[in-house]
Amino acid sequence: MKSEQLGINTLAKVLGVTPHGLWLFAKGEEHFLSFEAFPWFKDAAVSAVFNVEEQGRDGFCWPDLDVDLSMDGIKHPDKYPLKAKH
Repeated sequence: MKSEQLGINTLAKVLGVTPHGLWLFAKGEEHFLSFEAFPWFKDAAVSAVFNVEEQGRDGFCWPDLDVDLSMDGIKHPDKYPLKAKH
């Protein structure tokens, strides 16, 4: 059994924030999270948006905002139509 090399594609990082959303680098890919689909980030403090942590194998957590998202939810937000009121 071969163990995974640590540090490969395990980094989750917000690359930037625009007036329309944020760019997240995760699992070796860049993802755009629009404020329309992910309203929790729109009026959040920049420091809170940049504070992202990986959670398990396929999840991400913004602890300062109490927001948890799965990679499937990020890639396919239309499959998850319920949005929290902000």
